[in-house]
Amino acid sequence: MKRVDYYSGMLFSTATIPGAILGALTTGLIPRRTFDMIVGLLLLGMSIFLFIRPAGVLRHHHGGYSFKRQVVEIDGTAHTYSYDPVLGVGVSLVVGYVSSVLGIGGGFIHVPAMVHLLNFPVHVAAATSHFTLAVMTFVGSAVHAVTGGLAGTLDRTVPLAIGVTIGAQFGARLARRVHGIWIIRALTLALVFVGIRLLISEL
Repeated sequence: MKRVDYYSGMLFSTATIPGAILGALTTGLIPRRTFDMIVGLLLLGMSIFLFIRPAGVLRHHHGGYSFKRQVVEIDGTAHTYSYDPVLGVGVSLVVGYVSSVLGIGGGFIHVPAMVHLLNFPVHVAAATSHFTLAVMTFVGSAVHAVTGGLAGTLDRTVPLAIGVTIGAQFGARLARRVHGIWIIRALTLALVFVGIRLLISEL
């Protein structure tokens, strides 16, 4: 479908690696209850923001930054946009850290940030975020494996990996038929679910 901005994806991937490594190394050093409650509240805050401003994701203006990008889909649809690469690196660093500490995929944080803060079109943001987080997840998992964090989990990890790989193919095809605003709404529900789950688990 050619929706991945590979140049930006490599830039963001490089930025997530230090965060992913730091998150994997500090997982056991942070008071889990306090951290989970803070993150849960932040996720709920993000979901409220996205619920209030869903239309903001449809403003495909080019932006006023000098770092301009263009992605042309396989059907010829062209997306032209620009963003602040320094902000993009900062966002990716934070996403890498939070995802590694919590042991979750960071797409539901990264995609809204790319759309609202970096001016990415929704579909390009989703595809590029998947590429970025695949690199980040590999690095974070490798660090957890080296430090013993994955000991005894292989029998559960392999089936999950197979399921995720298959599901991702269906999701990518479905995204072609789904309007951008519905993708953001789905992410909003994910934020609400994870945020509430974190808060309830620590009450």
